[in-house]
Amino acid sequence: MNPVTLGILGGLGPASGVYFAQMLVEHTRAERDQEHLNFLFSSRADTPDRTEYILGRTQNDPSPVMISEVERLVSAGANAIAIPCNTAHYFYDRIAESSRVPILNIIDLTVEFCQSSGAKTIGVLATEGTISSGAYEKVCTAAGVSYLTCTECQQKTVSQMIYGEIKRGREPDLAPLIEIIRDLVGRGAEAVVLGCTELSLLKRSLPSELPLVDSLEVLALCAIRLCGKEPIGFDSSLMNFISVKGPCLCYSKN
Repeated sequence: MNPVTLGILGGLGPASGVYFAQMLVEHTRAERDQEHLNFLFSSRADTPDRTEYILGRTQNDPSPVMISEVERLVSAGANAIAIPCNTAHYFYDRIAESSRVPILNIIDLTVEFCQSSGAKTIGVLATEGTISSGAYEKVCTAAGVSYLTCTECQQKTVSQMIYGEIKRGREPDLAPLIEIIRDLVGRGAEAVVLGCTELSLLKRSLPSELPLVDSLEVLALCAIRLCGKEPIGFDSSLMNFISVKGPCLCYSKN
């Protein structure tokens, strides 16, 4: 079988897309250039905002741009796609339906990982778009996992952190986020998912004792394995995770 070339649909936002690519390099066992995985990267930063469309604040549908970028990646040689943006997965079905190659689903994989780790109740931190669409809630319900998310006041804090600070390149005050995470744990969450890849940028600065699951790390591990490479350096529980739901490259669309 020829080596897999991963297509990365980035730019959603730009910093988290670049961070995902960095993860692929840092977490692949390789002693020389040729042992790393092959990937093609698209950072279409002018893609219309996903949350604004989901919440009905704009009629500017981002899905045509994402579909065209996937096709561009495939035409350039990608035979699998990763989308390092949780909110974009509101459009997953229509993007996957139009794609000639398999597309990893960050939400399905993250919930599967939480379930495989023994978490029966998970808390989710995400954009208003992801929360209002019920993206995680639907997958959790189907998997038999209980789902918790922020209060309305807490969600405003999370949204301000994502859009008012991280996306603007500002260093956020982590104290309110830590308080929200601890509240979710106090309400019964056995794992708290960083369900926005902007929040993934903060994980290294958060207290290590918090039971965090970074959706971007889950996607990176599954992408590395899908490309036939050996992952290294993730937390031990994630290193032991082998998805049964990831796309099979024996499958192809006509």
